[in-house]
Amino acid sequence: MEMRWSACRLSLKAAVLLGIGIMAAATSPAADLRPFQAGERLIFELRWTIIPAGEATLEVHPDAKINDQPARHFVLTARTNSFVDAFYKVRDRIDAYTDPTVSRTLHYKKKQREGRTKRDVEVRFDWDKAQAVYSDQNNTHPPLDLMPGSLDVLSAFYFTRLAALQPDTTIERPITDGKKNVIGRARVIRRETIAVPAGTFDTFLIEPELRHVRGVFEKSPNAKIQVWITADHRRLPVRVRSRVVVGSFIGELITAEGLTPEPVNATAVGGPLSVASGQ
Repeated sequence: MEMRWSACRLSLKAAVLLGIGIMAAATSPAADLRPFQAGERLIFELRWTIIPAGEATLEVHPDAKINDQPARHFVLTARTNSFVDAFYKVRDRIDAYTDPTVSRTLHYKKKQREGRTKRDVEVRFDWDKAQAVYSDQNNTHPPLDLMPGSLDVLSAFYFTRLAALQPDTTIERPITDGKKNVIGRARVIRRETIAVPAGTFDTFLIEPELRHVRGVFEKSPNAKIQVWITADHRRLPVRVRSRVVVGSFIGELITAEGLTPEPVNATAVGGPLSVASGQ
């Protein structure tokens, strides 16, 4: 039983973090079409096969300052429900800070509480030296040389939302966790309409490359992560699904608040969204 809940935890992290965050592109929309703003809050219902497993939340916090530099602040929290808590309790939080254009990470923190695992990770970025230093409580790693424009996985997800997506294209971006660098790649498979608890959406289906993902994905020869992102200017993730050897995991959007308004004198690619705008 613990193996299944452990796999669920790995799927949750990989799908919500790496599965989404590995994707990014090199172009941004006009300023009046920016897809997110401070106050945005997206809540996802998580299921392991048919069993409700918990909840994940993505939030855009008000801008902050990192070493006196203005910074965007993104937060991901994930928690199992009371039933799963009895087997494998998860209480995770990630804080990611980028420059105002979301083109490189400035700071990263992860508070991980999963079963008996307890980690407090911090990655400090020094772009004058193009280096990052990873630490976990009292354990500090040697400085890591960074590729230009490197992002952590959470920030990379928000950078993806700035992209102009098209079917049958591959997108990539340097990704780092402070211990290693990779080039994250994902393919836009097709455009399709799907229904989730928050409504019906016109979306792009995207599949990230899993070559750099360890754990249960590494042990599953046919493992796959799929992410559905709305085809309008907001680029909202509305469904995440993974398939691994011990079952399947799915996260679906149930609530969206604080969304950017529809652009003036412009038609959104996918039409209006049937979720609360928070405006």
